[in-house]
Amino acid sequence: MPTPEIDPATRTELEAAAFRRLVEHLRERTDVQNIDLMNLAGFCRNCLSKWYRGAAEEKGIPLADPDAREIIYGMPYKEWQAKHQKEANEAQKAQFAASNPGHG
Repeated sequence: MPTPEIDPATRTELEAAAFRRLVEHLRERTDVQNIDLMNLAGFCRNCLSKWYRGAAEEKGIPLADPDAREIIYGMPYKEWQAKHQKEANEAQKAQFAASNPGHG
């Protein structure tokens, strides 16, 4: 079955809906730590917030890093850290160092 033709405006709407669902899913899955995401997928919530901020800046919208993080996390980053972030274990840290050189 061929991929349906989708006009650019509809494509943008679909992409935005998928992005919103991804953010919602990550907000619900507070058990999934950022280091787990980085080790498995090569990106995390912080990456999403940086990409969001970059897209805003491309449109001439100044957006501070803490504000972008709050958009992704659904709360201030420090609050999310206090409520949900766990210390990474040595195996997670080693995997991160090996698979994400230069990141951090």
